[in-house]
Amino acid sequence: MDLQGLLFRFGGRINRAKYWIGIAAIFAFWLVVIAIVELLPFGTFGDTPSYVVLGAGSIGAIWISLAVSAKRLHDRNKSAWWILLFWLLPAVLMGVGAGIGMSSFGLPPVLAGAAIVIWAFVEFGCLRGTEGQNAYGADPLPPPEKREPAGPFRTESAAPPTNQSAPKNGPRASA
Repeated sequence: MDLQGLLFRFGGRINRAKYWIGIAAIFAFWLVVIAIVELLPFGTFGDTPSYVVLGAGSIGAIWISLAVSAKRLHDRNKSAWWILLFWLLPAVLMGVGAGIGMSSFGLPPVLAGAAIVIWAFVEFGCLRGTEGQNAYGADPLPPPEKREPAGPFRTESAAPPTNQSAPKNGPRASA
């Protein structure tokens, strides 16, 4: 999947690595938006033009976040509707808890919202997707038998081939 598909399309599946690339792209996007607000000659944060740039940036970041999250949920064989549980419910619970105050009545909704946020982190960023084909497409990872081990964990069979034609005792001297 190309970068445009990763960031702007909702169909298909992505693995954990591409999910984290998408999250890094969102952070980079926000750095650019903030730099535009700070560097362009229309004042500082709080001026109307800065709100326009930040609003447009928010729409872009939300779109990218939804697209990346939907594809990651698809890899976990879940509908994109689960985004409502992982995004909306924690916001509502934490808002209710903060509105009530951190008393004995406000703390449980805040803790429930925090628990859902932790669950979302694990679901999106830590757990492997469904192996093989699922309702949302093919597995973005190759089958285990076709994966190449990385770095120092290579086995002999996965090690790059060596030059077998060179003599082991050095060059022979001519007689």
